[in-house]
Amino acid sequence: MSKTPQADVDDQTAVLLLADIADASRLWGWSRIVRGPRALQGIPGLLFSKVLGSGFEGGFDLRPSRSRQGVFALFESSQTAQDFIAHSPLVQTYQSRSDEFCCVTLKTWSCRGSWDGISLQVACDPPVQGPVAALTRASIKFNKAHAFWRHAPPSQTALKDVEGCRLAVGLGEAPFFRQATFSIWDSVTDMNAYARTGSHLKAIQAAHQHGYFAESMFARFVPLNVQGQWLGKHYA
Repeated sequence: MSKTPQADVDDQTAVLLLADIADASRLWGWSRIVRGPRALQGIPGLLFSKVLGSGFEGGFDLRPSRSRQGVFALFESSQTAQDFIAHSPLVQTYQSRSDEFCCVTLKTWSCRGSWDGISLQVACDPPVQGPVAALTRASIKFNKAHAFWRHAPPSQTALKDVEGCRLAVGLGEAPFFRQATFSIWDSVTDMNAYARTGSHLKAIQAAHQHGYFAESMFARFVPLNVQGQWLGKHYA
């Protein structure tokens, strides 16, 4: 992986934390957003990280959520990822300061594009069956933002009730211009059925045709473990 120390790419493991910060800890939560990746400096085995806000109620609204946020972190090995989850003071603090907390561990099986110049390396084979996860993120060009958001809401609203979608959350580094969507699906078939039809397909076609993005990344994962609670649903 460019811009990172050498590591065994076959063992690289990603972690996504989702948290709904409790009322009494909102100031602490906003401080995580302000500090960004600096909040994760010095964590062993960490290759890349992003601290992300969320849309209203954890969804895809242009209004930012006052409490829901996420952390995406890529580790050089499954062991360092598990050590982070089990022993990191940051994870423990998120858990203690949140009304809801969910942790997802992932292996990349496909990635196109980049995130701040980083492209996730393939670390496992495509799944034959079982659940899959998807992360789509983009840096939207300033002069294309209005056009992009004309297409995005119908696409993202459709995601909430689509068959086979276990979890979906709207995330972003900055409102309007640096957006991401994370979702978990029952199967590759269910994920592709959504991605290649309806309003989502129209949004992708418009983005490609009109050049909405300065940078984008489309990554697919095998979810190794999903544990916790998000939007009222329990995962184990």
